[in-house]
Amino acid sequence: HARVVGSAREVAAAADLVVLATWSREPLLDLADVRAGSHLTSLGVDEPGKHELGAALLSAATLVVDDVPQAFRGGAPGNAGLGAEAVDATAAEVLTGTHPGRTGAAEITAYTPHLVTLVVLGAAAQRLRPPAANGLPYRRGEQGARE
Repeated sequence: HARVVGSAREVAAAADLVVLATWSREPLLDLADVRAGSHLTSLGVDEPGKHELGAALLSAATLVVDDVPQAFRGGAPGNAGLGAEAVDATAAEVLTGTHPGRTGAAEITAYTPHLVTLVVLGAAAQRLRPPAANGLPYRRGEQGARE
């Protein structure tokens, strides 16, 4: 079921999962805008000056980043003026089980990857996709290749 809404706040009020991918220079959402138990992924904050999530939201959420130093050189917590204590875990820690990630149904979680990580994941996806039915790897443009 999909519906058109007029703002990020309207989306957050109705959704459990919110993905933002903007060039915003002002926070689009803060703590009062999201529901308990929500997960937010902020993709647009990849350089100094960009904001999608407000400081109160980032502080209250279980905040997961890819790389802690990078998160403060142009990522969401650094751009919001937060300190290292705002970061709860790295994605690697959650994926390997050294950090539990979400621990309660009402917990708000936020993941703020950096653009470099997304590029690496995109490249890795090209290398890690399964071979064609005949056992040979796909090449771009061949039948069955994912573009």
